[in-house]
Amino acid sequence: MVPGIFHARPNRFIAHVEIGGQMQTVHVKNTGRCRELLTPGARVWCQESGNPARKTKYDLITVQKGSRLINMDSQAPNAAAREWLAGGGLGQIEHLKPETFHGDSRFDFSFTKDGIPCFLEVKGVTLETDGICAFPDAPTQRGAKHLRGLEKLAREGFGAYVLFVIQMEDVRYLHPNDATDPAFGQALRDAAAAGVSVLAVDCAVKPDSMQIGRLVEVKL
Repeated sequence: MVPGIFHARPNRFIAHVEIGGQMQTVHVKNTGRCRELLTPGARVWCQESGNPARKTKYDLITVQKGSRLINMDSQAPNAAAREWLAGGGLGQIEHLKPETFHGDSRFDFSFTKDGIPCFLEVKGVTLETDGICAFPDAPTQRGAKHLRGLEKLAREGFGAYVLFVIQMEDVRYLHPNDATDPAFGQALRDAAAAGVSVLAVDCAVKPDSMQIGRLVEVKL
C-alpha cells in the first residue's frame, strides 16, 4: 500500500492519483459514484498490483474523509463478511459456501443454521453524512432483485439475511436511500416484513485492512 493524493476521476474505472510526486492512472475498485469520497486533494491509499501486464499499476483501496478512513474496495465487504460468518458473527453455522444459486438468483453466501438452509446477501456501504449511512448511492435494480429473492426464500421457510457492511467505523445508523432509489427502499421494507433479517455492521479500517466490528442500527 502506498499513500497518494486524489486529483480526478475521468470515468468509473480509473482515477488520477499523485503518488511519490508523480501522477499515476490507477484502477478504482468501486464503480459506484463515491462523489463525496473522491474529492480533489483527498488523501488515498493504493495497492500495487504486481502484475506487469496490467495497464494500471495500482488499485485505489482506501480514502480519508475528515477523520475517517473509508475502504472503497467493492470486493472487501464479501471477504470481511466471510471472515465474520466463519468466526461466529451469526452464531454457530455449518456448510458455509460463497456464491450459491437458488431459483433465478445468485446469493453471496449460503449456510445451515439450526438445521435450516440459509442465504445471505452482502451490500457494501460507503455513503455517510454526519455519521448516518445510506444505501445505495446510485439506483440498483440488481439490489432490489436480490431483496425480492430473499423475501421469497423467507416466505418459503428458508433463513434469509441481508448484511450491510459499512466500510468505516464510528457511525450512528443506516437507512435505505429512498431519495436516490425508492424502489430499493420499498423492497428492503417488504423483505423485512416477510421475515428477512436486515443487519448492518461497521468496520475497523486501516489503509491496508478492513475488519467487521459491531452491529449498527438499521432504521427502515
